[in-house]
Amino acid sequence: MDTANVGYSYHLPTGGWNYKIRNTLSQFSDLFSEFNKYIAPAYHHDRCERSVQMRIYSMHKGEFVMVFIAFFACFGLGVFIGLAGPSPTSTTSISASSVLANGSEIYCGPFHLHSPALGTRVQQLWLLAEILTNNDDEEIFDKSFQISISIDGVLSDHTTANLIPETETTNRTQHLKCKRQVCEEVMVLHVGSPEYTHYVLNVHFFGLKEFHKRYFIREVVFYFKTYNPAFTQMETWFRFIFLLTTFTVACWFAHSLRKYSSQDWAIEQKWLSILLPLLLLYNDPIFPLRLVSGGCFAPLLDAIFQTTFLAGVMLSWLALYHGLRQNERGYISFYLFKVIVVGFVWTPAIIVAVWQKYYAYYDPTYNYFMNPDYPVVKIMFFGAVTVYFLYLLILIVKAYSDLRNMPFFDLRLRCLSIVVGTVTCIMTLLALHSWGPAALQDHWASQPKVHYDTSAPFMALYGLFNFKMYILAYLFSPGSGSIHETAITKDNPAFSMINDSDEEVIYGSDEESRRPLNSHPHRVANEDI
Repeated sequence: MDTANVGYSYHLPTGGWNYKIRNTLSQFSDLFSEFNKYIAPAYHHDRCERSVQMRIYSMHKGEFVMVFIAFFACFGLGVFIGLAGPSPTSTTSISASSVLANGSEIYCGPFHLHSPALGTRVQQLWLLAEILTNNDDEEIFDKSFQISISIDGVLSDHTTANLIPETETTNRTQHLKCKRQVCEEVMVLHVGSPEYTHYVLNVHFFGLKEFHKRYFIREVVFYFKTYNPAFTQMETWFRFIFLLTTFTVACWFAHSLRKYSSQDWAIEQKWLSILLPLLLLYNDPIFPLRLVSGGCFAPLLDAIFQTTFLAGVMLSWLALYHGLRQNERGYISFYLFKVIVVGFVWTPAIIVAVWQKYYAYYDPTYNYFMNPDYPVVKIMFFGAVTVYFLYLLILIVKAYSDLRNMPFFDLRLRCLSIVVGTVTCIMTLLALHSWGPAALQDHWASQPKVHYDTSAPFMALYGLFNFKMYILAYLFSPGSGSIHETAITKDNPAFSMINDSDEEVIYGSDEESRRPLNSHPHRVANEDI
């Protein structure tokens, strides 16, 4: 065929090694493309022009920085207010020698104790005992003994109620762990919801006579520990302020999305529509109920609300990092494993909360540390947390490897990573300073050696999650200038040039997205012809 006047020529491929190698590599490329569609952005991904346009797309870098500066400014203001606030806990110590009856021994008692004046604002009451010895050895030992206690409640009008009589004293086995001259504190009593102005206690120790002969117990110090009433008042007001603000933000966010179908929402907007109502529960709208009535209902619900919100935040991180890479998000294929991982973190926290709130109300001498199942629950919790963060790390690495160079997706990824990193770092610092939500807060508050000088940990914890959700609601809300394309404008050629955006150029048109990635070579040749 004479092609001199055409300007190009066509040569059939030869059957050499070069052709065979390229043919083999193309087969491997086709094989990996089948797996690549599940882990790499392709035509079936959550394309930005197909979802509601978020405000974050139209923001300049300076605006983006100013938003996070505003977040840290609000967070810092909350911490500064907390630094000027009262101490969350109040501790009163009583030496056993001052309440020991004549003829009684220091190693057995009885010890006649009167609690400080109480009210609904103290929230909870702990009684702990610390035993001091003259032991100078380096020996570390664990000695089991029994504590028997009788309880009388005194109302404000001096009316006395016998809660646990002398004839029905409760014997609880405790473990005395000592090192040198100081032993670890032993929890004698925990009243989850004080209903009396004073508590009169008679405490007996059994099984420490031989221990006293060897190491000589020189003193027993009892600690009455409660939440500070001034802190409770401050907590009530700020929970109420955060509750009203969250309700306003949730209504505004829902109002901004009202004209869009939920199927068109981005995955961040879908999760915010879930987390904002959970944040309302986290701020506990029934918190004042515990100030006007006793019972375990309000404290238990508060612990469940906080734990459920934190579990929702953890689940949203997994879903967002994975969902940015995958548009097929079935409840079983996509969410089931994530729910199981987060559920193994949520379940131990709920169990400990029930032990603290429910059993402490019906049995003040109950100590969940002595429960034989407590080590199992503890191992389960820390094991689940480890698995969660390993899984989260894998999703983060995959997300960055696939999306870091894709416009708009990399912006969403960076925003999510800043939030996750900030929350993780601040929560770690609060845990190192012995503060946490719900069950962890009560766990640390019950220890007499853990002392808080200010309310800064409380304001940091609540300010962190509330201000974080407010900032995310602003960033992921629909932009003021966004155009929501309908089927008419997408398919009508008269509007195609008007509504073409940079995202259409980057990701391709709808027709191109529906074409297969690897077209048949003969079909391509025919189309070219």
